[in-house]
Amino acid sequence: MKQRYFIYFSYNGAAYVGWQIQPNGISVQEVMQKAFSTILRTDIELVAAGRTDAGVHAKMMIAHVDLELQDMQVLELVNKLNSFLPHDIAISKMVKVQPDSHARFDAVSRRYEYHLLCEKNVFLNDYAMRVYHPLDFEMMNKAAETLYEYTDFTSFSKLHTDVKTNNCKVMHAQWTFEKDRWVFTIEADRFLRNMVRAIVGTLLEVGKGKMSVAEFREVIESKNRCNAGVSVPGKGLYLVNVNYPDVIFMEGKG
Repeated sequence: MKQRYFIYFSYNGAAYVGWQIQPNGISVQEVMQKAFSTILRTDIELVAAGRTDAGVHAKMMIAHVDLELQDMQVLELVNKLNSFLPHDIAISKMVKVQPDSHARFDAVSRRYEYHLLCEKNVFLNDYAMRVYHPLDFEMMNKAAETLYEYTDFTSFSKLHTDVKTNNCKVMHAQWTFEKDRWVFTIEADRFLRNMVRAIVGTLLEVGKGKMSVAEFREVIESKNRCNAGVSVPGKGLYLVNVNYPDVIFMEGKG
């Protein structure tokens, strides 16, 4: 009898068109499904917590899958998959969940980070955005706080997407300095396509003094993507956490 599992994994998104299978390049989903299908010798479909765009990384992504395994086989499968997968995708664990659990629809929140470099760093150029001008992070944080007051984020959404609503609830949005970089952390119940990168690009306008906090509000209220800033590159964006209700886990929280 098949059992539903949540797969916890990470990936460096530089070589991929994103999570979701697309006709224009190699996706993380395609590579992982091929690995599962090859090892298990049957077609396997993975359903993830969400899609990430081209070049975006995941420190922790979750997908669900239905498999017929014994308890001892789970760790063996994880080890085999990690040996088969390329160096830029790694599975950390698989945990049992309730049969109707859904990696995407049961998620109560998702957390992203965006990394900025203010100085040249030869080791991080491919994993963060370099800025060449001073930024007022205090004002950027004041602008970020206004995100809590709104639910319609059409202004930060990629145009012509097929979602039914552009409403999201932002629970956390803050810039902090960590060792050698500035990190913007944002958590919400859901995200629109391109939303984090568009928010960061608009906050940079505030940081450069080209937009006030009041004008940042006006951008949100306009519900017009053309009024927001340019989307920042995907290489600095990381999905870092996805939260679920404890009740869906069969062996303690994942």
